[in-house]
Amino acid sequence: MFSVSASAAEQILISAKQGQMENLPLRIAAKRKENGEIQYAMGFDDQQDGNDLSFTSEGVKIVIAPACIELLKGATLDYVELEPGQYNFIFLNPNDPNFVAPEDAKES
Repeated sequence: MFSVSASAAEQILISAKQGQMENLPLRIAAKRKENGEIQYAMGFDDQQDGNDLSFTSEGVKIVIAPACIELLKGATLDYVELEPGQYNFIFLNPNDPNFVAPEDAKES
């Protein structure tokens, strides 16, 4: 199952409020590129399909199209400080060939 970290959820809810989209779910999409890497997209969505996977993680309504479910299985959306004062959303996805678990990254 896909999940959202507490810090990502907090930022998503702030963004939804600022954009007056508080009642819209966040759509998460993924597709595999030719080199095997996974490309991600996300945005608030007012057009859901009956086949979409829909659930809540950390208080955020999430929608994922059936074609993306396998690529996102076991992944987590996080919001982290990459450099001092620079925060970004990142996908921690064991299905991505370039994925390095956070514990492993600390050892390098």
